[in-house]
Amino acid sequence: MSGTRLASGRQMSLDLDEGACTEVFQIDESGQHGEVFTRRWVVELILDLAGFTADRDLATMVAVEPSCGAGAFLVPMVERLIESCRLRGRSLDEASLALRAFDLLPVNAELAQKAVVKVLTDDGVELALATDTAASWVRCGDFLLTDHGDGGVDFVLGNPPYIRLEDVPAARGAAYRRACPTMRGRSDIFVGFIETGLRLLAPEGVLGFIVADRWMHNQYGAGLRDLVSTDFAVEAVVSMHDVAAFEEPVSAYPAVTIIRRSPQSTAVLANAKKSFGEKDARALLKWSGSRSKRLSSPSVSAAKLATWFDASASWPSGDPANLALVADLERRFQPLESRATGTRVGIGVASGVDEVYLTKDTSLVEADRLLPLLMTRDTNDGTSDWGGTYLVNPWQDGRLVNLAEFPRLRAYLESHAVSVKGRHVARTNPDRWFRTIDRVEPGLLEREKLVIPELKAFIQPVLDSGQTYPHHGLYFVTSDQWDLEVLGGLLLSDVAELFVATYCVKMRGGCYRFQAQYLRRIRVPEPRAIGKRDQAALRRAFGARDRGTASAIARRLYGVEDLARS
Repeated sequence: MSGTRLASGRQMSLDLDEGACTEVFQIDESGQHGEVFTRRWVVELILDLAGFTADRDLATMVAVEPSCGAGAFLVPMVERLIESCRLRGRSLDEASLALRAFDLLPVNAELAQKAVVKVLTDDGVELALATDTAASWVRCGDFLLTDHGDGGVDFVLGNPPYIRLEDVPAARGAAYRRACPTMRGRSDIFVGFIETGLRLLAPEGVLGFIVADRWMHNQYGAGLRDLVSTDFAVEAVVSMHDVAAFEEPVSAYPAVTIIRRSPQSTAVLANAKKSFGEKDARALLKWSGSRSKRLSSPSVSAAKLATWFDASASWPSGDPANLALVADLERRFQPLESRATGTRVGIGVASGVDEVYLTKDTSLVEADRLLPLLMTRDTNDGTSDWGGTYLVNPWQDGRLVNLAEFPRLRAYLESHAVSVKGRHVARTNPDRWFRTIDRVEPGLLEREKLVIPELKAFIQPVLDSGQTYPHHGLYFVTSDQWDLEVLGGLLLSDVAELFVATYCVKMRGGCYRFQAQYLRRIRVPEPRAIGKRDQAALRRAFGARDRGTASAIARRLYGVEDLARS
């Protein structure tokens, strides 16, 4: 990586007009700076995917390398720029504004300048001109805190630092957050590099980085994902988690990431395996420019997506063919949760102290303060088989009851006041200390609903006809238009499960977490678009827990031929 890690040490003050910041920060030049250099063939792949190629008139464009280190990216960029000038008969003077490279450490900026001088002099440029050119192209400065003017660059290319923001000195970290609004929570510093790089791009400009892909999936990357989805197009993501992409081992979940300032269209998604190397990179590049939609080899699997994924929601990971399928289904079908069909996904009630609020003793409190509660274990055989558990219910019509009107309830809760009042929800609501974490929703008990256990190896929707209220280990689906047995058949299928598997990380032991955020990603046909024969078949499959039949019907309804297995 050609970036720098910051720590306490020798002071260095840089002038904002020269591409840095006016504040004085502490920089340790002798310490560790996270400098792991990218292998040459990986750099070449990124430059090719981004379109920084000698057959283009690179002297008339502007390319930025935001953390150049000793020149892992910069040297190939200079070589391509020289070749482009040669092909067009341009002089080096005409390329004086074509490159801007930054590094925070003076020692790195000096190394990068020397590397550029060598490339130029090896090509026959006089030493004085080569030295002046290198000095104009490479500057010592903080890319994130530099005033870049109006931006308008054609390329931002490189490998930014992989450093947690909390590892940056406080003053500099605060300055980074002010400069880069997408650097939220426990962000990595590369989030700011991506944001700043994107904002510099002219229309049709391209950012090409090799960077950890955690921002695509984690909460701290939500702001950056939203920025990308609003104003930019993801053109390629090549996951290289196990690939020897750097000169020394790095545990950083790297991915080659190509993003263009343009409307979103097709995107290349690839998973490179441990054996992926220079020859495979050339094959991937050749395939990306072909009409073929799939690539599968022992070293890489890839697919071309018709579009990319939604805004700030977590972007998926997994088999590229399945992700391409998910992207296509998301484009063609409506979400499970929909106002149009009055379909909603929710979670059951959490109490915060189940040993107090859950009981099988019907004489414990007033009879109307006992709510039949469906537990996960009550759904193990695929039916709603209530085991006799009740919630001691402090809610009525969506509001907390007056304990004075329910003396047995009051006496019971007060006898457990230490446990009940020790919960966070009680400490933050001392006058409502006896509430459960979640409100009991009026009407949900009596309503027909599908309930879905959270932790299962595969999706298992169960029908409750309106006899129980779900516990917090169960998620529920209600609808104004769906026949829930038909919908249950669809949700039983491997197509529905594919959406959850795409967005949800599989737990140890092979279970998925069928949470609301993932269930809402499921796409479904319009209820009226399913013919009567298919409806009847889905009802039968649901009732019989026949996953194979449900999957076969669903695949036909969705127009899916096959699902790849990771």
